[in-house]
Amino acid sequence: MTVEVNGIAHIQMTVNDIKKSLPFWESLCHFLEMKTLVKNATTLYCIGSRTGILIREAPDGKKVAVFDQDQVGLHHFCFRAKCREDVDSIYQFLKGAPDCHIVRCPEQGDHFAPGYYSILFEDPDGIRVEVNFVPGKGHFGGEGRLAPGGPGPSAIYGKEGI
Repeated sequence: MTVEVNGIAHIQMTVNDIKKSLPFWESLCHFLEMKTLVKNATTLYCIGSRTGILIREAPDGKKVAVFDQDQVGLHHFCFRAKCREDVDSIYQFLKGAPDCHIVRCPEQGDHFAPGYYSILFEDPDGIRVEVNFVPGKGHFGGEGRLAPGGPGPSAIYGKEGI
């Protein structure tokens, strides 16, 4: 027996400086039509848009770590947009967001999936976040790798795509 999950319910991140991270994440989450459920001196939890984002400040004595996407743990996570224009709108929003570093402006990435379009940015602690749009069924439809008659799984994964 198998189970098909209904997406990711929430993502929880630990940050070093809640004074920078809380305004950034609350503003972004509200832009993404999420609502604040929990907010206090060390924690923010926003829910909506079929997901949740929770950030909490690292306890004293553990704030020495700097996010490194090449260490064990989270590399990045990616929100799925409903259309290309949403990716562009998020980009416009992020250009004015304090303590946000845009790693890559919106661009086409057909080497990942047919019609793949995304932006990549970092939060105040350098945690990488992507927003992408893939039309139709992505790899499960049309010319996708896992579509009926498609080439199947790839042995390649990296900056060059799959």
